[in-house]
Amino acid sequence: MIEGLERILDDSGQPGVSELRELLEELLGARDGALRLIGQDALQPRGQRVFRLRFAREAKTRSVVIKRLKPEIARRNELVAQRWLPAIGLRECGPPVLGSVAARHGDCVWHVYDDLGQWELDPSKPEREAVRAAIELIAQIHMRFAGHNLLGEVRLHGGDLGTRFYEANVRDAISALEPWQPTAAEPQELRDRLLERLHKLRDELPQRAQTMAEWGGPETLLHGDLWAINIFVIPTVKGPRARLIDWDHAAVGPVTYDLSTLLLRFPAADRSWVFDLYQHAVAHADWQLPELEALNFLFETHEYARFANRIIWPAIALVQDRAEWGYEALAEIEEWFEQFAPVLPVEAEVAA
Repeated sequence: MIEGLERILDDSGQPGVSELRELLEELLGARDGALRLIGQDALQPRGQRVFRLRFAREAKTRSVVIKRLKPEIARRNELVAQRWLPAIGLRECGPPVLGSVAARHGDCVWHVYDDLGQWELDPSKPEREAVRAAIELIAQIHMRFAGHNLLGEVRLHGGDLGTRFYEANVRDAISALEPWQPTAAEPQELRDRLLERLHKLRDELPQRAQTMAEWGGPETLLHGDLWAINIFVIPTVKGPRARLIDWDHAAVGPVTYDLSTLLLRFPAADRSWVFDLYQHAVAHADWQLPELEALNFLFETHEYARFANRIIWPAIALVQDRAEWGYEALAEIEEWFEQFAPVLPVEAEVAA
């Protein structure tokens, strides 16, 4: 049994807490004597949906991470861990899911994970061997799943992050933004500038789709959210071992989608050698990545699609609910457009 089980997320107002406690008792509580809860910490204080729980049994301690997910996202993570990565021989490289349970009314699912510790990749001070281990794992996933017969299943449960993602988000952002009639406190110019950008992106769709078709490479399984905090590189006696967590956005698409997300987490001065590691890792598969100009154009396409996606929700909030936060969010997104620069340095910058 688990001593202090009733204190887990007590008074939190979280759905499905009783079901979560039963799962924890089943997973952890019935072995080798009583287990005692000694701490619980929110890992995402704003969202209040990810927590670390620490337990003690005699002189030993153990910690797990619990995460509250929408049912469809929970299912996607379970498929990654239990079906998609095992199908390519990489079962131990995904999210360390110990168990899951749905809230009684079906509005969420709780996952319980092994705690991997404090081994997140640090792009601000990149260690080459750690980065190499992460890049080689990402490349292995991309290569082994390219053309796989489970791609249709991934698309069904995760969606498509290629040309369809760009087109759908640009068109949906226009539809969401056009009805907004700013008040005197919300200058019309912001709406007009964003719409001008979106109309231009819509007009560029044929060119961007053609470039992606020619140079995007084969469709494969994408992590979809390759921020460094989702990449763990754990030291072992055999060298660093990488593992990818939080596959909430897993989908089908071109490898450049994952690469653009990852490279943008590193300082500009480090991106070229990080990309070279990936290029070297996929060389034996005879994958020919595009030249720098086309590569940056693809990276830009993916990033602009993500910007467009972020416009949709504050625009809807402004039109439907007159939510004050919507204007500030749109102003911030406009800054992203203005500040965006080529992901990889162009030759003139390298020469300088």
